[in-house]
Amino acid sequence: MSLRILSVFATFGVGGPQVRYAGLANAFGAAFRHQIVAMDGNLACRERLDPSLDVTYPAPALRKGDTLGNLRAIRGFLREARPDVLVTHNWGSIEWAMANALRPLVRHVHIEDGFGPEERDTQLPRRVWTRRLVLRGSRVVLPSQTLLTLARDVWRLPQRGLHYIPNGIDLAGFDAVAAPARGDRLMIGTVAALRPEKNLGRLIEAFALALPGFDAGLQIVGDGPERAALEARADALGVGDRVVFTGHVPQPAAMFKAFDIFALSSDTEQMPIAVLEAMAASLPVAATQVGDVGLMLACDNQALLCSRDAQALAGSLKRLLADAHLRLRVGAANRHKVARDYSRETMLEAYAALLAPPDRKAGG
Repeated sequence: MSLRILSVFATFGVGGPQVRYAGLANAFGAAFRHQIVAMDGNLACRERLDPSLDVTYPAPALRKGDTLGNLRAIRGFLREARPDVLVTHNWGSIEWAMANALRPLVRHVHIEDGFGPEERDTQLPRRVWTRRLVLRGSRVVLPSQTLLTLARDVWRLPQRGLHYIPNGIDLAGFDAVAAPARGDRLMIGTVAALRPEKNLGRLIEAFALALPGFDAGLQIVGDGPERAALEARADALGVGDRVVFTGHVPQPAAMFKAFDIFALSSDTEQMPIAVLEAMAASLPVAATQVGDVGLMLACDNQALLCSRDAQALAGSLKRLLADAHLRLRVGAANRHKVARDYSRETMLEAYAALLAPPDRKAGG
């Protein structure tokens, strides 16, 4: 008998948590039946789901700012839907966790992937207390050591409820994707939603600083509300003809194989899937030192991590642009590390054990 999973997202637009969820759902197949709630109505990541899956997309009538009314509506929805497990994602779905916390109606798993710009440098006290009170009886998944430490030491959640499950990648599936045609120009690339916390303006500025003396381009894969401003920024810095905005690409794995260097310029991350994909593509990574990025990358790549500063990021890019041997050596080390440490199968086993009730295994 299939498990009924109700998953709540602030948005089901394409992003790391949504892409991971789609991969899990596809892997578990008929073992799960899914209800997916997107608080903002954005269901773009449904394109990643296998069409054979049993998935519905309910849209409960909730009102922004009406916390008490929303809690009553959510409890009514849970009583009617009767899922086996409620899975909430990040702060944007915390009202669903609150509605179930006082007198639980259903088993609850909360997955915390990170924070927006408002919690880039410090935790907001109101949110700390809410998490501490609301998530005490839940199972909480943290994909990064940074988040695990926060959940234990700042939110003070019971150790027994914390589950460290790193993101994993399907190397065989990644390798099976054909590489696109490419030219002679060295290509720096990134794959990201064009949102403030990704700070792609920093990447464009770093590219402009690193470019003199090199025949290089920058490809930005993804879309979002900042695209027009970023295009204008590239033009203002005189590199508009060298920066390519591809927009949204449903299956971006092939894009990594057109890059020589992967760049990450974010203000806040935890365990970005795009970095795992870059490692799978044997790429060196120039990145800001955020979240678990330093732990993810191979030792050979550590010197290419930098502060959240365009000049520092430009320095890492210049080192890689100037040295083909360094690019190959670091890329090979990253590929070895992702194959050794970030197995998709290990991740799947951990989620299956977490979601299934004690007397039943997923798929059984």
